[in-house]
Amino acid sequence: MELARRALSAESRAIAALADRIDDKFAAAAKLIFDCTGKVVLTGMGKAGLIAQKISATFASTGTQSIFLHPADALHGDLGRVQNDDVVLALSHSGATEEIVRLLDHIRGRGAKLIAITSQDNTPLVRHADIAIYYGPVEEACPLGLAPTASTSCMLALGDALAIVVMRLRKFEPQDYAAFHPGGSLGRQLMKVEQAMFFRPGERLNLVSDRLTLRDALVQAEQVQRRTGAMLLVDGDGKLSGILTDADLRRQIIVHQGKDILSMPVRQFMTAGPKHIHLGQLTSEALAIMNRYRIDELPVVDGQDRPVGIIDIQDLLGIKAINDGKD
Repeated sequence: MELARRALSAESRAIAALADRIDDKFAAAAKLIFDCTGKVVLTGMGKAGLIAQKISATFASTGTQSIFLHPADALHGDLGRVQNDDVVLALSHSGATEEIVRLLDHIRGRGAKLIAITSQDNTPLVRHADIAIYYGPVEEACPLGLAPTASTSCMLALGDALAIVVMRLRKFEPQDYAAFHPGGSLGRQLMKVEQAMFFRPGERLNLVSDRLTLRDALVQAEQVQRRTGAMLLVDGDGKLSGILTDADLRRQIIVHQGKDILSMPVRQFMTAGPKHIHLGQLTSEALAIMNRYRIDELPVVDGQDRPVGIIDIQDLLGIKAINDGKD
């Protein structure tokens, strides 16, 4: 237990010390990545390569096109992935990793810019780099002082910091994050209702005038091949005025037994002023409304309160089930 505490303390100290190393070079590196018109290519060997893959994924998920390039594969054809409008971010603790050093002249020959994340200066990697970010000497958490632990934690922290700064420069918003994370719980929380609704005008969405009789309203609604059991009623201006579900209709038949309810105005049976949600709101808000009021269908309206879609509880649950399986 004590060894574990010492390991965590060593890594936390190394990362905490990085705050004092954020300088003009770091800012210049972030600006170079932000201005990149190509992609950010991460590379590193061994444990540094694994960290590079994670940093590349962070860039990609926060609005910066990025790939990982294995140094050995690069020397056997994959160097063609690097273009002159790219920025290469190379990770090497020593700054002299053989596979990385062999790449340097080729990267510069491709015309790409090079940023180094390393522990020391005056190394082959630093001499070739346009910008070098140092994390300095660190005490590895490994009791032998050999296995990359604190050093790779520093690489990861600096890479994440670069990605977050560039993300802010891009003015990356929650809806952008959701677009890049459709299969995760975070993306699901940030998904907007227009991404989840499956019923739109002309696409199985029942929009019926509230001035019709129940008979005419049902006839008009049946002209749309629908799965949802809800009919949306609109007034003369096309604004949402009510909703009539199959369950509502069954209850009205029982209440009005013996009466010709088909000849009655449909507005007499609809739920006037139904709960609804606007375009631009989140599916998590829609689900909250549906759970709170125990409803299965929720109309979606535009800025003028005109129906543009409907969310079915089964659709939201389906999205959740699929995404939960992927998380």
